[in-house]
Amino acid sequence: MARFVFITGGVVSSLGKGLTAAALGALLQARGYSVRLRKLDPYLNVDPGTMSPFEHGEVYVTDDGAETDLDLGHYERFTGVAARRTDSVSSGRIYQTVLERERRGDYLGRTIQVIPHVTDQIKDFIAIGEDEVDFMLCEIGGTVGDIEGLPFFEAIRQFIQSRARGQCVLMHLTLLPYIAASGELKTKPTQHSVKELRSIGLMPDVLVCRTEHEIPERERAKIALFCNVRPEAVVPARDLGSIYEAPVAFHAAGLDQAIIDAFGISPVPRPELSPWEGVMDAIRHPDGEVQVGIVGKYTRLEDAYKSIAEALTHGGIANRVRVEAQWIDAEIFEREDPAPYLENLNAILVPGGFGERGTEGMIRAAQFARERKVPYLGICLGMQMAVIEALRNLAGLARAGSEEFDVEAGEKRYEHVVYHMKQWVSGNETVRRELEDAKGGTMRLGAYRALLRPGSRVASIYGSTEISERHRHRFEVDISYRDRLEAHGIVFSGLSPDGKLPEILEIPDHPWFIGVQFHPELQSRPLAPHPLFADFVRAAVEQSRLV
Repeated sequence: MARFVFITGGVVSSLGKGLTAAALGALLQARGYSVRLRKLDPYLNVDPGTMSPFEHGEVYVTDDGAETDLDLGHYERFTGVAARRTDSVSSGRIYQTVLERERRGDYLGRTIQVIPHVTDQIKDFIAIGEDEVDFMLCEIGGTVGDIEGLPFFEAIRQFIQSRARGQCVLMHLTLLPYIAASGELKTKPTQHSVKELRSIGLMPDVLVCRTEHEIPERERAKIALFCNVRPEAVVPARDLGSIYEAPVAFHAAGLDQAIIDAFGISPVPRPELSPWEGVMDAIRHPDGEVQVGIVGKYTRLEDAYKSIAEALTHGGIANRVRVEAQWIDAEIFEREDPAPYLENLNAILVPGGFGERGTEGMIRAAQFARERKVPYLGICLGMQMAVIEALRNLAGLARAGSEEFDVEAGEKRYEHVVYHMKQWVSGNETVRRELEDAKGGTMRLGAYRALLRPGSRVASIYGSTEISERHRHRFEVDISYRDRLEAHGIVFSGLSPDGKLPEILEIPDHPWFIGVQFHPELQSRPLAPHPLFADFVRAAVEQSRLV
């Protein structure tokens, strides 16, 4: 039966609970334990699938088709454990489940209340799969004191109370602000945050204190005394040069040992951290640098493309180079010549997105990469824009466009070389969708197989002719345009198993030009860089030698 670690936050948001949880998971794995991480979010959206990237950052998609918080990306990248639908839940989904059960009559006419019905549903979610792993790490979004988080905190209190002593540990992240005028770290916000936790019946076992400076022993002892934890359970979390330094840094700070001591586990094996030390060495001592331009719709918020940014870093690790990402708003190219922005780059990446805004700029970026022989990776919408660009400028189809854009505009303006998918095969079932369907959870989501053309560049990169990649889209390139594209040297080198859906395009007569309908960034890890990103960065290194 699993031991549970609950991760909460206080004082301010964005302290790094997800990163801390992920690093702790990696450290427990390094000691030989199996782990699973999950996220409990207090917002009332059923999931983040319909939320703006500017509001919530990227939507992370699991193999089984769940749209989840971006922290699950951190969990996967640090532990390599594939997240599942049961690893992410929101208040909205909890309430939805409770209300659906009430409508069915499952509660036998009883009055439905937060306690016990909502809290019981949260506890049931926490316990899913507890017999599968040694440690279950559960992060609660938001900060203690947020009114929307109260049902989760109450559920945790009840859950801990119902379990045997020593089966649950509470880790609380706080901020130690530094007052430059007095030259002091202030512990009062942490004390008040712990007081807030204690007022709702929760007592932290380990405190992780985000700080820009070392915590002097006097302050550490003060925090321990007033927050009722052991001094060695007060763990500093300093700013790092790279998030991938976190496992080694937290081990040096004593985080994993504090958790193990809180559980009373003895003896424990020493952690094997050499893989993470290798990652740190590659990041700190690169052999060179490449410039990669990301021409996208949501570049004002890097978290909107978090997995892409990290996958590029992983590609850099694989090639032992630093990848310097240049974030470029695609709308700029609808007003200005892209050449001054792109001509000094070693590679160009056009990521996914929704809606017509900025797409003409993406098309011009794809054209620049194709004509100037610059390595190009188009992901999801980026692949679709590469198809539209080629059909317009090579095949003479001036009105080539996407049905998505006409739906948004409410009028027919384009020939739909990209169309709304009305059905596709998922496992043994045929999924059917209409444009009028509700938006949430209705896309082609999750892992799907693709078959690669033998002898193609992508087959060589993957080292296989069969792959499985994660999808998140409702519009698809029309395969009936294949002959026109191939007449101009552009081939569909990857197709769905039934041969109806283009998954990958490439230009064999180009240094490196690949578009993919799926999201390879979601399966990239620092310890196992995705082959497409590793080879994309390799091509950027080759390009840098030509510039």
